[in-house]
Amino acid sequence: MKEVLRRALSGAVYIILLLSAVFLSSDAFDFLFMAFGLVCLYEYKRLVHLKGYHIFIAYLALWWAFIYLVHDKWLINILMFLTISTNIALLFFLFSKKKRPFKFYHKFIIGLFYIGGGCIFLTMIPYKNNDFAKLLIMGIFILIWVNDSFAYVVGSTIGRTKLFPAVSPKKTIEGTLGGLVFTLIAAYFLGRYEPIIDPVQWMILAAIIVIFGTLGDLIESKFKRNAGVKDSGAIIPGHGGLLDRLDSMVFAAPFAYLTLNIFSYVS
Repeated sequence: MKEVLRRALSGAVYIILLLSAVFLSSDAFDFLFMAFGLVCLYEYKRLVHLKGYHIFIAYLALWWAFIYLVHDKWLINILMFLTISTNIALLFFLFSKKKRPFKFYHKFIIGLFYIGGGCIFLTMIPYKNNDFAKLLIMGIFILIWVNDSFAYVVGSTIGRTKLFPAVSPKKTIEGTLGGLVFTLIAAYFLGRYEPIIDPVQWMILAAIIVIFGTLGDLIESKFKRNAGVKDSGAIIPGHGGLLDRLDSMVFAAPFAYLTLNIFSYVS
């Protein structure tokens, strides 16, 4: 009971912090995810034993450039290509049975684009024509929370078939599908009451977030398994590290950003 209360309180603080930043101002939101990125990078460094602090400097330079200085679509597309390419390479890492140790430059590039690029695109998602669409990013957070909650509820209730036991023994196919179904339902209603994009586009975006978010969660689980640890850190009592909370969001962010840009182009 004490552990449940601790998890609930720390989870509530995390959600309040997130909501406060979104509704306070765009600068508060930007700063929060810049800080989140630094914490996630610190936890990633510990997982893969990446030495030095160069990656923090590279991330801050990249974040500052693309959030405040770079507005050229081609440069943003190059960053998106590098980030998505890194994520695809991580999918090969996820499904590979061979244990090949990463070299320094592998760890550096993966950290910079998988986590750094993911946080940058997560920060860029609400912006369109210099307007801050707070309800869009809130809708995405809601979809992620709905998926996480119902995947857990369905999985713990009727889950029998393991999704990827070699990496994450607790995840089940039933739970994953349950999370997807309820997230699609939530996306439909978001589209009815928040017409930034239409209901069908919300549902497509929801599917992208669930699919790539689940893969991102599995990838972080493999990093932890290789490191022989249960959590990436202990910054959130009862929940582990910040990367444990943001792994799915960070991995799915560039794919969600690409999807939203396709919607804008098609429209």
